[in-house]
Amino acid sequence: WGQSEKLWSEILSVRATRLGSGHPDTLTAMHHLAATYRNQGKWKEAESLEVKVMEAREEILGPLHPDTLTAITSLAATYWNQGRWKEAESLEVKVVEASEEILGPLHPDTLTAMGNLAFTYGNQGKWEEAEILQLQGKWEEAEILQLQVMEVRKEKLGPLHPDTLTAMDNLASTYRNQGKWEEAEILQVQVMEARKEIFGALHDHKD
Repeated sequence: WGQSEKLWSEILSVRATRLGSGHPDTLTAMHHLAATYRNQGKWKEAESLEVKVMEAREEILGPLHPDTLTAITSLAATYWNQGRWKEAESLEVKVVEASEEILGPLHPDTLTAMGNLAFTYGNQGKWEEAEILQLQGKWEEAEILQLQVMEVRKEKLGPLHPDTLTAMDNLASTYRNQGKWEEAEILQVQVMEARKEIFGALHDHKD
């Protein structure tokens, strides 16, 4: 990552000088440099650049542009990696709402955004045990999102698709964290049976 950081730093410097700080190509370089910082755990450096990219894209492209949403998602990831769940949640809610508006609720990018938000809700439940009163609300919100993701994936991808089974696993985990043992067990059995069926089909195909 050190070499990548050096490369993108040089590219950013050249583009900023030649094109200006607000040019799309400059912002793209800034976005990539921020990603290299994030991958090295340099959270402050990553956050500083990601905020600049997000604000510039919101101003130039508008809050609903895909590049703007990508920038917001990147900043949310930096917050997420630091355990700054509230800040990550605030950004991810924006991405979900915007994605639903411009792409629709069934678009893969919308589902990804919903999954990210659900995961953030779940992690607030896992890591902030002290805030018991708030936890239940977060689990309920996570459950709603994960249920939507699971149902849509079943419809679009089929009940045996790996992404569908992952969504079912996630929902089962959320059920367990709420003490909904029966609901969790039902899903886990379904996932287990589906994976047995997939494994059997692959085995028969090999034979």
